[in-house]
Amino acid sequence: MADHQLPLFYETYEDAIRDCVTALGGNKVVGSTLWPAMPADEAGRKLAHCLNPDKREKLDLGELQLIRRAARKAGVHILAHYEARDAGYTEPQPLNPEDEAAQLQREFIAAVKAMEVIQSKMARVGGVAA
Repeated sequence: MADHQLPLFYETYEDAIRDCVTALGGNKVVGSTLWPAMPADEAGRKLAHCLNPDKREKLDLGELQLIRRAARKAGVHILAHYEARDAGYTEPQPLNPEDEAAQLQREFIAAVKAMEVIQSKMARVGGVAA
């Protein structure tokens, strides 16, 4: 979607999801991901119906989550931005996987140190040998 200008704001949730789906390859591609047992054409039609406010079919929370996560992996943040703005929040910033890994490593080190302190205290009170 690099040559297509995306809107700054979306009127409806369906519009935001629809542009997200387009950026991910279209209804057939995303529909096949959502419903792999279904033929691609049928899955694409089902997804189109889910994004049509005049139709009864709607995405469930798990399906919406799958689209949001696939979009995040692809660097497409349309849906997350729409949801945040709609709820009155500023636009979220995606986590950099390296930042997340570094944070988890810091948390792990802190947890190990905390366990060492507890083990030392337990040894002093006679509960466990250090």
